[in-house]
Amino acid sequence: MTAAHSHPADPADCAPDAPAAGVADFAWHAAALAAAPVRMTPADLDEVAAIELDAYPFPWSRGNFADSLSSGYTGMCVRDLHGRLLAYSMLMPVIDEVHLLNLCVARAQQRQGLGAALLAACVDSARVSGFGSMLLEVRPSNLPAIALYERFGFSVIGRRKNYYPAPGGLKEDALVMRLEDLTRINPETLHVVA
Repeated sequence: MTAAHSHPADPADCAPDAPAAGVADFAWHAAALAAAPVRMTPADLDEVAAIELDAYPFPWSRGNFADSLSSGYTGMCVRDLHGRLLAYSMLMPVIDEVHLLNLCVARAQQRQGLGAALLAACVDSARVSGFGSMLLEVRPSNLPAIALYERFGFSVIGRRKNYYPAPGGLKEDALVMRLEDLTRINPETLHVVA
């Protein structure tokens, strides 16, 4: 277990992008902003850590991301057509399931479809790699992120008490959500949802 798990970040605190227009317009706008996600490498970590620090009140450290990569977790990065980092995610494989540990869109790029597009890429990557399901935690107060996950078919399967750090030394629970049976997901559905 890496240090990333001792102070978990909400994987969608900074990815609550609900479409303002129709789904087709939403997906087109996201595609116009960015290239397809690519694997995160250690060379990306300074930019990832800077976005993380700006986006979260309790961010992962650069070391948390480095530990995750060296443990074999899959990081994905989305850059714009000029090479600027816009969004990233971190997936941890666990036997036949993948755990979405972190999904974040840079503050200036939120609400433009990138969170949904990156989540679709994560689900598709896990499906293609043969994982059966995807698990994540999210703060109950993060209603836009919960709505995004529900659009993808995630459902609440449990609650972790006092999971997230909160202001004033308090703790916030986490909702545990799962997307079941990735092998039965039609890849075309992911493009429509995103």
